[in-house]
Amino acid sequence: MFRFRSGTTNVRRQRSESRINFRLMMAKNRHHSVREVPAVAFAAPAGTPAGVEVMSLAELRRRVSEGTLVRPQRPDFHHLLTLTAGDLRHVVDFNGYALRPGSWLWVRPGQVHQWGDLAKAEGTLILFQQDVLDPATATAARVDDPHAPVVIAPVAADAGAVAMAAEHLSGEFQALGRLPLEVHIATLRHLLAVLLLRLAHLTVPVGGPATEPDETYVRFRDAVERHFTATRRVEDYARMLGYSGRTLARATLAGAGLGAKEFIDRRVVLEAKRLLAHGDETAAQISDRLGFVTPSQFSKYFMQRTGRSPIDFRHGARGRAEGPGPSAALGQE
Repeated sequence: MFRFRSGTTNVRRQRSESRINFRLMMAKNRHHSVREVPAVAFAAPAGTPAGVEVMSLAELRRRVSEGTLVRPQRPDFHHLLTLTAGDLRHVVDFNGYALRPGSWLWVRPGQVHQWGDLAKAEGTLILFQQDVLDPATATAARVDDPHAPVVIAPVAADAGAVAMAAEHLSGEFQALGRLPLEVHIATLRHLLAVLLLRLAHLTVPVGGPATEPDETYVRFRDAVERHFTATRRVEDYARMLGYSGRTLARATLAGAGLGAKEFIDRRVVLEAKRLLAHGDETAAQISDRLGFVTPSQFSKYFMQRTGRSPIDFRHGARGRAEGPGPSAALGQE
């Protein structure tokens, strides 16, 4: 629920929300027919009704062609991957990651990713939908946090427990029919919850307590995700949420390690990069989609924050879009 300090604040918030909603509606009407970043919907095989699927990488290679895997994808569900042998390079939102046995890769809905050469890797892939867990567990496991770590590497003391949780989940997924269907589904969800909670706990700084994200930061983060194409002003979010700009600044610094304005700008730039690299819209159309007044304003904004023009970035990104391959970004190992 929004908090307001006065009737005047309430009116301002309503006006701000009206402007934002109008901009979003106009953007949807303008762009509904344009090809966007390739989206992938969750479609588990028949007989797996829990919103969870577990498979080996060998099975993935049999089911999906290499040409399909190497193309950029934007799934609306979670990918959780761990290796048991070999190595794999994977790209998530323009960052490259080198995976080794025991490490985990977590790709969240909306993120754009590309597979590397699966011929050299063996492991387990777990796919699950966003709403498969209850809200309290999802929050504790940071399931809905788009800024959570992509790669998690358990230390030896934790690796065994994590591997056991994954093995138990995989075994239950293969055991369809041994329990009543509703019990099987509930068991899968609980086992998935155990695995995700363990992985989320591993991202807590050593020696630090596991603390819940600050409510102010979470509300701001979620509002930016919904409205970044409509406004880039911290003041608009402050009015929308009923906080002061300083409160949002403090909460974002504590929750994300950067200022509120930079947080918004990074989200806008990320979406611009996704559209430039993987879509077929012109820079002018992307400018319009992201809420800029003119293409030149968008170009200046993008240049200031990336050091490259939108067109230069598109050319560079598409020049290496044939496959992830080794890159300077693979230092994130």
